[in-house]
Amino acid sequence: MAAFVKAINAKIRSHPVLNYVCSTHFWGPVSNFGIPVAAVADTQKSPDLISGKMTLALTIYSATFMRYSLAVTPKNYLLFACHFINEGAQLTQGYRFLQWHHWGGKEKAGLARAVEAGKEKAKELETKVGKAVGKK
Repeated sequence: MAAFVKAINAKIRSHPVLNYVCSTHFWGPVSNFGIPVAAVADTQKSPDLISGKMTLALTIYSATFMRYSLAVTPKNYLLFACHFINEGAQLTQGYRFLQWHHWGGKEKAGLARAVEAGKEKAKELETKVGKAVGKK
């Protein structure tokens, strides 16, 4: 049985594509792609849910590992792509966080909600007045 396993392993390792697919240079980035997928999905959610500290930490983390992926031998371009996507998503989230909390986004959204509530109330009053005038 051990000879059979050795023969299969030798066969896999002799083929360059299969050798790459069976390595940590492939499976590390593939398993890590959950982070950028979640970050890109989060860009569609409300900016009041964004954690500024976590966004900063993930931005630094991705920048560090982008550098690491090019410093190792052989260069790991799949890991670079994973962290490049995550870096872009985290920078987008960081901008949205700053826009919401520090550059007036929260106030602007509150004002827009108040205007909409005022319009709805005006429509209700218009309907009530129309009914009252029509009854006389």
